[in-house]
Amino acid sequence: MIKSTSSKGMLCSCFLGLMMAAAGAAANQYPTKPVRLIVPYAPGGATDITARQVAEGLTKAWGQQVIVDNRPGASGNIALETAARATPDGYTLFVGNVSTNAINETTFAKALKFRPSRDLTGVTNLIELPHLWLASTAAPGNNLREFVQQVKASNTRFNFASAGIGSYPHLDAVVLLKAAGLQATHVPYKGGAGQMIPAMMGNEVQFMLMNMASSLSNIKAGRLKALAVTTAERHPELPNAPTTAEMGYAGMGTNAWNGMFAPVKVPRPLLNRIHADVYKVMESPEMKSSLGKRFMTVVVNKTPGEFNNFVSAEVKKWGRIVIDNNITVE
Repeated sequence: MIKSTSSKGMLCSCFLGLMMAAAGAAANQYPTKPVRLIVPYAPGGATDITARQVAEGLTKAWGQQVIVDNRPGASGNIALETAARATPDGYTLFVGNVSTNAINETTFAKALKFRPSRDLTGVTNLIELPHLWLASTAAPGNNLREFVQQVKASNTRFNFASAGIGSYPHLDAVVLLKAAGLQATHVPYKGGAGQMIPAMMGNEVQFMLMNMASSLSNIKAGRLKALAVTTAERHPELPNAPTTAEMGYAGMGTNAWNGMFAPVKVPRPLLNRIHADVYKVMESPEMKSSLGKRFMTVVVNKTPGEFNNFVSAEVKKWGRIVIDNNITVE
């Protein structure tokens, strides 16, 4: 009996060794066919731009076409589920962001048949996108502190815009307004910046969080007011716009991130191979220059585990904000 058990153990060890060797060999040969890169939004936005830049770099590195597959709808959940249920062989990858992979898990908890943090695994962060707190030219104050003080003094209620209920611009505004002791009416725009900016210029709304790439030209043209930037230091494009920390609201306002994910059961050697290649592509001077022109900063992780720890912390942080402020998405 002892001899038999030992033989079985040896067979198991040999089998595991063969499996690991096969997984390593597959990772070394990858990819042998085109790779699909799912994006949860229509073409043209920051997430799509990032994905297309990465796809171009990986196509050159791998010698195989990396095809961007735009799957908009349901706040990114259609694309999320498609990626989560894909075969974990490395041929379906996903570029998500703070909304899809951190916030949706709580805001859509009752509706989702999957969990992004459970059913997808992180490859690496890709970029950060600086944001600003903006006001209409008809609103009071020339910076965030003045805006808060003068609105309080006038005891007037105002409107703030976001890209939708439960989006990070919505949640960030809720947190900041509560800290400032202000009340405002939320006006969501499903069309994103394309609707929000005209609404602000028409004074339908007076306050919002917006990424710099979408808003800079209108700020420089005097059609919008930059109250504060969310970056750690003043941005060279807007040297007169103070940081939120300078205004007494440090850490309020998200520098949105985009990251790459894969189905959770992708073999570890393959995940590490994909990470290494994406890391190399993102760290290239050409990529940093190209994305920098769009006000995107390359931010990559040394390991997939490091990125997964970051995403886990983001899920918890945003989950607390959603629950504490009783925010629900129908």
